[in-house]
Amino acid sequence: MRIQLSHTFANIISLDNLLQAWAEFINGKRNKPDVQAFERNLIDSLLSLHEDLASKRYRHGPYKAFSISDSKPRNIHKASVRDRVLHHAIYRILYPFFDSVFIYDSYSCRLNKGSHKALARFKSVAQKASHNYTKTCWVLKCDIRKFFASIDQSILQGILQTYIPDQDILWLLKEIITSFQSTKPGKGLPLGNLTSQLLVNIYMHEFDQYAKHFLKAKYYIRYADDFVFLSEDRKLLEDQIPKIEDILVQLLQLSLHPGKVYIRSLASGVDFLGWVHFSNYRRLRSATTTRMMRRIQENPKLPTLNSYLGLLQHGSAHNLEEIVLSEYEMRTNEYV
Repeated sequence: MRIQLSHTFANIISLDNLLQAWAEFINGKRNKPDVQAFERNLIDSLLSLHEDLASKRYRHGPYKAFSISDSKPRNIHKASVRDRVLHHAIYRILYPFFDSVFIYDSYSCRLNKGSHKALARFKSVAQKASHNYTKTCWVLKCDIRKFFASIDQSILQGILQTYIPDQDILWLLKEIITSFQSTKPGKGLPLGNLTSQLLVNIYMHEFDQYAKHFLKAKYYIRYADDFVFLSEDRKLLEDQIPKIEDILVQLLQLSLHPGKVYIRSLASGVDFLGWVHFSNYRRLRSATTTRMMRRIQENPKLPTLNSYLGLLQHGSAHNLEEIVLSEYEMRTNEYV
C-alpha cells in the first residue's frame, strides 16, 4: 500500500492557509490590475472563497489564453486571481507530501532541484556510467509528444486516489483538473496553473517508478517530459525503447515524440536541457545561442545581459561570454 496523505480538506481551505497562499501568490504581482481589484476586498474575497469551498459550491472559473515564445511557442492558460490563490493553497499542502514521494532524479518544479541541478547530475552520472570517461557512455534521450495536452485526466485522478484518502480533497482536485481541456474532453492540463506543475510530476512519477524498478535503470534523469537513460551497453538501451513506448501508452496514454528519441555516445554530444553534453564539457545548444543573441540585440538591458551571463556560467562558454558582452556594448553604445 502506498503512503497516504495525512492532511485534510479542512487544512487546505482554512482561512489561515488561504491567507498564507495569498501572501505567496501576490509576490511580484502587486501592480497587476486584477490582483489589485482582489486585494481591495481581500478579507471578503477570501471568506467568500472559503465558504464556497466548505459548502462545495465552488466552481473553477474560465481561463484567459495567450501565447508566448520561449524555446518554442507555448499556449498559456491563465486562471482568475481567485482560482490562482486556491491553487497556491492546494500546492502549500500537497507539495511537501508528494515531494517526499518522488524519486531523487526527478528535477522539474521541485525545491532544491531545477535545471541546473539536473545538469550537474547528468555530468556526475555520465562520469560514473563511463567509468570516469574510460569507456563509451551511451545515452538514450526521450521526449514525450505534446506532454501537457496529452495528460489523461481520468488516469491522473485514479493516481491521486491511491495517495489521498480524503474524498473532499479529491473532489476539489477533480474540479480543478476538469476545468480545462486541450485536444478533447478529458485530456490536458493548463500550462499556467501552479497545480499543473505538481500534477504532471505526480503523473510521471508512475513512469519514474517503472524506470527504476522494472527497467532497473541505474542511471536515469527526468526533467518534466525530457528524460535520459545512460549506460555503457548500447544494446540494453535499444531494447528498452519499445518497453518505454508500451508502458507510456498502457499506463499513462502518452507517446514518445518520434523525432526526439535517439541513442548517442557522450563523445559525439548529447542534447539535454538546452546544452550539448560531451565527455568533460558542455556547450550551449546552437538554437539557444541564436535566441540569446537576438534578445540581446532587441533588448540590450543590463538585467537581460546578467541573466544570460548567469546561464553561461553553467557550461564551457568563455568565448560566447566575450561575444555576448561585445554585442551588449555595441548595442548600448547605439543609444549613447
